[in-house]
Amino acid sequence: MTSGGGPVVVLDRDGTLNVEVHYLSHPDQVELLPGVVEGLQALRAAGCRLVVVTNQSAIGRGYFDEACLQTIHDRLQALLGEHGVTLDAIYHCPHIPEDGCQCRKPGTLLVEQAAAALDFDPTHVFVVGDKPCDIDLGRGLGATTLLVRTGYGSAHERSGDTSADFVVDDLRDASRVIIGRLRADRTGEMTQNRQHIRARRHLEASIEVTRQTVDECLPSIV
Repeated sequence: MTSGGGPVVVLDRDGTLNVEVHYLSHPDQVELLPGVVEGLQALRAAGCRLVVVTNQSAIGRGYFDEACLQTIHDRLQALLGEHGVTLDAIYHCPHIPEDGCQCRKPGTLLVEQAAAALDFDPTHVFVVGDKPCDIDLGRGLGATTLLVRTGYGSAHERSGDTSADFVVDDLRDASRVIIGRLRADRTGEMTQNRQHIRARRHLEASIEVTRQTVDECLPSIV
């Protein structure tokens, strides 16, 4: 599934990991959503790497700066760390939509940068979020997409303005789907490997029979 490590799950931040706050601008506003800790713990236990990709246009609008955003992310990491969970990386786009950048979701640039830094195939990730831009990001990558009903997810599900591969209640349920898919993939790979082994053994046996036949017939031919 990946090149340099375990499977990669790309996570939205606001409304997916933490409670949605309009232009969240202070570490004290960071509050983990129900099911997040359990979901991330399960993904970690399954060997997954966790990468957060978030749009932060508040920086481009001048509401706060990069230093402030870092304190917010430090707080997020600290809250997760209390439960033994670490994020492998957090990538953010500071631009406003009018800037027309390639890093703002659903643009794929940040995931491509993460793929280069962490050595994984971006087409094989799982993308989890609560907004159409998250699902469109995943579709742009050719990845598996999961819409969570937390944050704005339920509203988008009702309006039908996004089409994810899976719709789940929260990150805990998302982790179950992802782990189930990984197990199915591994089972398929094991079955395929067994088939290859059997085919190779059959071929080797056929070659041996042919060799013995040739050895037995050769004297009479000569």
